Amino acid sequence: MTGEPLSIQTVFDLEKWERLQDSLASVTKLAILTVDYKGNAVTRHSACQSFCNAVRQDEDLLPYCQKCDSRGGLEAVRSNKPYIYLCHYNIIDIAVPVMIDGQYIGAVMAGQVRLSDSSGPPELEQILTSKNKKLYSEKWEKLKDHYADLPVMSYQEIVTISNMLSLLCSYIVEEATNKNRITEIFDKASGSGTLPSLSELLPGYTLRYPENARREAAHLLAGTTLGGEAGDGERCDNPVLQPAFDYLFAHKNESVPLKKMAELCHISPSYFSRLFAKEIGESYSGYAARLKIVWARQLLEQTDLPISQISAELGFNEPGYFIKTFKKYENATPAVYRKYYRK
Repeated sequence: MTGEPLSIQTVFDLEKWERLQDSLASVTKLAILTVDYKGNAVTRHSACQSFCNAVRQDEDLLPYCQKCDSRGGLEAVRSNKPYIYLCHYNIIDIAVPVMIDGQYIGAVMAGQVRLSDSSGPPELEQILTSKNKKLYSEKWEKLKDHYADLPVMSYQEIVTISNMLSLLCSYIVEEATNKNRITEIFDKASGSGTLPSLSELLPGYTLRYPENARREAAHLLAGTTLGGEAGDGERCDNPVLQPAFDYLFAHKNESVPLKKMAELCHISPSYFSRLFAKEIGESYSGYAARLKIVWARQLLEQTDLPISQISAELGFNEPGYFIKTFKKYENATPAVYRKYYRK
């Protein structure tokens, strides 16, 4: 990009980004902050945990947080991917680098969580430690109660969210870069009276990349909201049917036919149908449709994903059928449901 100095403020529309940042923090349960290449905050801190809020308000400890933000961003640049690490208080944080033409201009920082993995976390680097043990010991007495309130997540959940943030940043940079190029070329063309074509504006550029990035980011956001782990499904009393439940909950974006479910359970479709109705109290098709609507309500309540995207994420063939099905169960269209839920 040319025309003005490179900075994260000239790439991100910070007013709009802060609103999106707040929504992402609400859905993912992570605190999120955007910083420049020096580690200085350029947005407010979305969903900052009480522990980290207390640390950052302490003039003795704040410099350590800023150094962690700065070094975390630089480590992310070196690895060219989201960098997951431990801060100076041994809390999980993520740095997602924002790059333009190979130049690092800032990062989206997220985290303020503890790991839940009972087997122990992977080998993560503690990016900064202090030699002033006395200082930390004195501060800890005022902070330990807040520490217990930090949210707990699995490492896989953290990786999924970091990938989603990386896709969003890539999309924003791509859009900002191309907008800048279009503006420059139109400015030059205005003097000659010629109107350039898209191929002249953006040689080799295709709308496919930003659309794919948008779609993939939405997919990750939906997966995070609904819980992407295969183990978040229901259990049933009959172990014969359990593979069907496991698959249904692990593949929320599919419309799984009864025949495939029967194959997963190694029984015939007719026997699966009778057994399912006996154990669950309703037909498989009715149960699956009702479950899709439960997930649809979660996405409508907790995200700003378009109705068409929610339809696609839940395996409906077309938005019209999704809207019809939703209205059948909720007596309202998805748009009306979202509007009145958020009043």
